[in-house]
Amino acid sequence: MNLEAVIREAKPGDEGAIHQLICGLAEYENAPNEVTNTIENLHSHLFDEKICSALVLEKNDGIIGFALYYTSYSTWKGKCLYLEDFYILPEERRFGYGSILFDKVVEIARSSGAKRMDWQVLDWNEPAINFYKKKEALLDAEWINGRLFF
Repeated sequence: MNLEAVIREAKPGDEGAIHQLICGLAEYENAPNEVTNTIENLHSHLFDEKICSALVLEKNDGIIGFALYYTSYSTWKGKCLYLEDFYILPEERRFGYGSILFDKVVEIARSSGAKRMDWQVLDWNEPAINFYKKKEALLDAEWINGRLFF
C-alpha cells in the first residue's frame, strides 16, 4: 500500500467523513435521496450501541474510503460477517487501496471465526463485479433480495 494511506478502525469524530462517503456512494448508485441515516445515528450505531463497525482509509489526514460491516448469522453455517458498504473516493481508485481495505475486512471475518462473508453488488456495477471476481468471490444470481422498510 502507498505509505501515505493507513487503514484503521473508525473512531468518534470520523462519522461525518463516513457519512459524506455514504452520500458519495449513493450518488454513484443513482440513489442520492435514499440516504436517510444521519451523522448522529451513525455515531450512535458505531460507537454507543456498537451494532456495526467500520474501517476507514486515511490519506494525508483525510478519510478517502471506508468499509462498514457487522456480525450476521446463518442457520446453516453459524457466525458470519456482512459487509454493508465499501467505498473509495473515485479519484483514489486504481492505486490498490480498495483491494487492501477489502482484504482487511476478510481478515477480520476470518479472525472472528466467521464461516462466511456476504455483501451485495448492483448488477450494473461492472467495475465492482470485476473487482470481486478478481477476489474469486462467488457472485450468486440465484437469490432474490427481500426487504421491508419501517
